[in-house]
Amino acid sequence: MAPQSDDIDRIMAVMPAAFDPAFGEAWTRRQVEDALLIGNCHYGLAFAAEHCCGFFLSRAVLGEEELLLLGVCPEYRRRGYGRLLLQRFCDQARGRGARRLLLEVRRGNPAEQLYRAAGFDQVGLRPNYYRTPNGNRLDALTFAWEFQ
Repeated sequence: MAPQSDDIDRIMAVMPAAFDPAFGEAWTRRQVEDALLIGNCHYGLAFAAEHCCGFFLSRAVLGEEELLLLGVCPEYRRRGYGRLLLQRFCDQARGRGARRLLLEVRRGNPAEQLYRAAGFDQVGLRPNYYRTPNGNRLDALTFAWEFQ
């Protein structure tokens, strides 16, 4: 999906607020631009009034679509924007022909509850994948959703 430059601006305005810098999960503008130029990457935005408060980025490959990032500004969390973005991701991926959806989340990330509540099942584990600022390691959990 060829992005509009103002949409990339919107994504980048949310990015630093949505991701804890301690885990290095936020992407740079260049990473977002490069991903979206490839052609198999997609995005969606959520708005509160005129303000962009969240986004998702995904990548489609051979009947599967992976949620790469889903971010919501902290002041808009627990208001349904994450659920809205996740549903939009699912609907759009299905419309593009995806039969399976994938995502990965750091164990302990509050978004884990969102994904489980939406019906995603844990299908994998990457032990000690993430590193905290104090050197502790956290697992990455892989989730999937199969369309019937």
